[in-house]
Amino acid sequence: MIQLTPEGQQLVDHLAQRYQLSPAAVTTMLVAVHQGQGTMAQFNHPELGGLGQWMLNGMSMIGDMFNQNLKTTVDHLGQDLAKAFTSGTILIAPSESSGDHTDNTSSSSSSKAWWPSELGHPSSSGAQNQTRYAWFPATARLAIEQNGKLTVYDTKDHQISGVSQQQDGAETSLTFTSQHGRVKVDSLPLVTTVN
Repeated sequence: MIQLTPEGQQLVDHLAQRYQLSPAAVTTMLVAVHQGQGTMAQFNHPELGGLGQWMLNGMSMIGDMFNQNLKTTVDHLGQDLAKAFTSGTILIAPSESSGDHTDNTSSSSSSKAWWPSELGHPSSSGAQNQTRYAWFPATARLAIEQNGKLTVYDTKDHQISGVSQQQDGAETSLTFTSQHGRVKVDSLPLVTTVN
């Protein structure tokens, strides 16, 4: 069970009132942003449109995909929570359980440990089904892990704003959106593959 600090509870109450959401919905998003280290969130709460993703670069997806007002609310809520995390304010109390067997373990393994450290820090990352991706604009690289296989691509001058996954029978293809439009990941120069 997650335990908020007094500052965390105060922030949750303030944002719940601001966005006319329940404290439970805001807490769900707070935990998701925390697990995404302030840059992304994967959440599932009915008041937030069901299953969804939020990213600091402005990309958000919610289950209630035609509800633009709710999508805007989720985006603003995510931005506010990310600001609070980057300010250094401790919002979630440290767990008193032994070792790192808390949400920190899943956070580190799912949001940063799977890509090569020389790529740096991603500006956006996400996951869907058996696929994870992270984009590193400073090194012009896109790391994709699919079914345990890590592939790194050169993104050239693309400024990635979204990645989508399409299934055609047994084949899964990835497409991203940049300032040049929609581009298939397979069309990018391959840098490395690690099994």
